[in-house]
Amino acid sequence: MNHRQNTRPAWHDTSLPPEARADALIAAMTLREKTAQLVGVWVGASDEGGEVAPHQHEMEAPPDLDELLPYGLGQLTRPFGTAPVDPALGALSLLRSQQRIAAANRFGIPALAHEECLAGFAAWGATAYPVPLSWGATFNPALVGRTAAAIGRDLRAVGVHQGLAPVLDVVRDARWGRVEETIGEDPYLVGTVATAYVQGLESAGIVATLKHFAGYSASRAGRNLAPVSMGPRERADVILPPFEMAVREGRPRSVMHAYTDTDGLPSAADEALLTGLLRETWGFTGTLVADYFGIAFLKVLHGVAEDWSDAAGLALASGVDVELPTVKTFGQPLLDAIEAGAVPEALIDRALHRVLVQKAQLGLLDADWNPVPDVLADTDLSTPEKLRGLVDLDPPANRALATELAEQAVVLLRNDGHLPLNRPPRIALIGPNADEPTAVLGCYAFPVHVGGQHPDTPLGIELPTLREALAEEFPGSEVRTIRGVTVDGEETDGIAEAVLAARQADVVVLALGDRAGLFGRGTSGEGCDAPTLELPGRQQQLLDELLDTGTPVVLALLAGRPYALGRAVTEAAAIVQCFFPGESGTQALAGVLSGRVNPSGRLPVSVPAHPGVQPSTYLAARLAQAGEVSSTDPTPAYGFGHGLGYSEFAWSDLAVETAETGTDGEFRVSFDLRNTGERTGTEVVQFYLHDPVASVVQPVQRLVGYRRITLDAGAGCRVDLQLPADLASFTGRDHHRIVEPGALELRISASSTDVRFAVPLRLTGPVRRVDHTRRLHPAITVQAPPG
Repeated sequence: MNHRQNTRPAWHDTSLPPEARADALIAAMTLREKTAQLVGVWVGASDEGGEVAPHQHEMEAPPDLDELLPYGLGQLTRPFGTAPVDPALGALSLLRSQQRIAAANRFGIPALAHEECLAGFAAWGATAYPVPLSWGATFNPALVGRTAAAIGRDLRAVGVHQGLAPVLDVVRDARWGRVEETIGEDPYLVGTVATAYVQGLESAGIVATLKHFAGYSASRAGRNLAPVSMGPRERADVILPPFEMAVREGRPRSVMHAYTDTDGLPSAADEALLTGLLRETWGFTGTLVADYFGIAFLKVLHGVAEDWSDAAGLALASGVDVELPTVKTFGQPLLDAIEAGAVPEALIDRALHRVLVQKAQLGLLDADWNPVPDVLADTDLSTPEKLRGLVDLDPPANRALATELAEQAVVLLRNDGHLPLNRPPRIALIGPNADEPTAVLGCYAFPVHVGGQHPDTPLGIELPTLREALAEEFPGSEVRTIRGVTVDGEETDGIAEAVLAARQADVVVLALGDRAGLFGRGTSGEGCDAPTLELPGRQQQLLDELLDTGTPVVLALLAGRPYALGRAVTEAAAIVQCFFPGESGTQALAGVLSGRVNPSGRLPVSVPAHPGVQPSTYLAARLAQAGEVSSTDPTPAYGFGHGLGYSEFAWSDLAVETAETGTDGEFRVSFDLRNTGERTGTEVVQFYLHDPVASVVQPVQRLVGYRRITLDAGAGCRVDLQLPADLASFTGRDHHRIVEPGALELRISASSTDVRFAVPLRLTGPVRRVDHTRRLHPAITVQAPPG
């Protein structure tokens, strides 16, 4: 019997494991073809600086694609997020680019295309969802997961493979400009919400990218890209747990290193972190990509590399696989280092194996690879202009999801009874964010991130202002709108007019907060760090003078970080906090003011009582709290987890089934929760552990579990908690994670400052060492109460 010889190259054989296909391709490649797969190219990016990324002006001239592409290309950087482009035309342009890349190299390998998706696909016309700080405010990982899946579907539909999100940095200092990009100041909240985002993005076939690994948010004085001085326990117990959870439970296929150095060691050159912990201990098998220009920063900013070749060798040896956003050090400098014997070719093969395995998993090594994205299937590609408007990246389903997320993220901080508003005849809408469409967007939303450089281009999505939302929400009210002051200017000329309008109104809605931007062009965002947490510009003066009028003032904050609010904490009629709530944000805010929406958001970060007591976080030891040894008081005005609604809840009938267990056991408690209000409402039950005596200093309390519970008026439920001893673990004196015997206190709370039950517990037995396989979650069961 004759068999036809199979001449198909092994890397095209889809019956083989991706690892075998990658190895076969590596064996057939030249050195230059190998290194070409380890770099990205940023087509269309400016080399004049100040537009998208730090030190962008230090890029060399755009690479010569005719010279580069015959060797192949690893990644295409931001084909949609560099300039405004109609989504259908952008998909066609990406298709043509991929066809050119595949045709130019002898193996027919296309590039992997990546995009930003921090708060939605960062493309013109795509849905602008609330920022991650609002995700944290929902305390609803499942909703965030559904949002990520929708974002992933949009990315995949136009031909994108990888999304540079989520951010797992834990807030340590709210002055840091990128607080809006984080999920909050608690590692458990960050980990659970970010893991859900990873699962959602990956479910759509998009490579999720954890960032920034690790410690970026702990920079000195809250300054972007500043050194980090934390010790190994803070790193192990605060910074790393969200990444550990996401790697273990979310199974992301990529991680991005941080820009910063910790105790003098830059993340991009930290082999113990990038290889020892991430890969050898946690078992991560995906690609590790550079934050933009991060490898070059080893020379430019950190001073640990003598030249570009040295920087490339350090990063590659530490575990970085792909240089982004464009070729700089992994090009000729890396080839020079290999030729000089400074970098072994085995390191190239190690990184390349990971890259090619991922490309095989994505179908990019298949012989029948089809570059036509879903949105262009069955369309005539010969007349591109006819494609304009064909693709809708902001369909009704997306907008509905953005609305749901925004509504659940609104946090009602204070209410003296004025909310919900009862159809006031005259509303004075005052403030710099009263009539500003982009006041709801963070710095990575396309209209801010890129659109600001193209002022003549339409926003691409509908962004109703708060003035428009209030007019729709209160059709019978006269809404008079006055800016009063700008977000960060020093002019005060408009305050007198605002005060007069306030005196003539029944209620004031005062819209204060931030303007998102990049590198100093805003008051919040990357590179927009704050010297204090005082409201920017003259906003506090405007607030104080309006409070003096005697007209009830409802303070509405559209911001990227928490601010000290001065007298408003005790004198405002109400305070409503929104963290850049996205394209439906003003409507969600208006709905809370009218009562159409029953607020259910909770603070993912503490709101300070004073502007100059940073860094401050609820996750702190006793020495960090107020006391007689210091004249400053860091006690927050509103603590982590705080939030009010229009329903009241009764907590009762605590039962402690297991109050004592071994260091390998679990506790069990339960209680009743009942909505005693007159409308459906949501309570967020929060579980904190307090360890009064430990072998190393512990935070006074830390979140170990939570659950959003929505109940109809008069309805109740029984909440059962099974708390494994593993959740009491911490990094001990020998830097190993341990569970210690001794007393504990479980605080069953409505917030970090509102404890409903304090339950004494005790762990018995020997000190127990645990590792990355330990249990990470309690079991929380909600059911109808007996009888």
